[in-house]
Amino acid sequence: MSALAHSHSHDDLSKPYIPLAGLGQDGWSKDDSATATCFCGSVQISFPTEGPGLVGVFICNCTDCRKITASMFATNFTIADAHLTHVRGLSTLKTFSQSKSIATGNTMTNHFCSNCGTLMYRRSTGFPGLSIARVGTVDDFHLHETKLRPRVEQFVKDRVGWLSGAVGVPQVEGSSF
Repeated sequence: MSALAHSHSHDDLSKPYIPLAGLGQDGWSKDDSATATCFCGSVQISFPTEGPGLVGVFICNCTDCRKITASMFATNFTIADAHLTHVRGLSTLKTFSQSKSIATGNTMTNHFCSNCGTLMYRRSTGFPGLSIARVGTVDDFHLHETKLRPRVEQFVKDRVGWLSGAVGVPQVEGSSF
């Protein structure tokens, strides 16, 4: 591959970069809003990329986030429900709720695509009116580096020893909320 062919159009963070990632290929982002889509493309939401609708962005190392993502941590963003729009697939979402493993004892309800299993967002009885979505579902990958860059890392007491913390953000032993 030549150097020119290897240069990436996604290096300019001021422009959307929506790579082929899953089957949904109609994601978008604008100055103040964007989409997040499940892996199969059946479910898509739109959300604000600025306040007041975008409430926060954080890395979570809690044991629930580790288990539900099948990874060592989750990178989440919190949206005020009044600003969350289901573009498609609301009827495709299934839910699962539990409170046993939630440190606060609140009930956490997971909303996931019934076709591919992608977790689109979680809602907690402890944070009414808010949805906690996964940054990895956001279609514009440049937002992962810019507006959806984490502002805090929480539950660092549960972080695996071989993983360093996020650079330049506060590290909180438990919940940052």
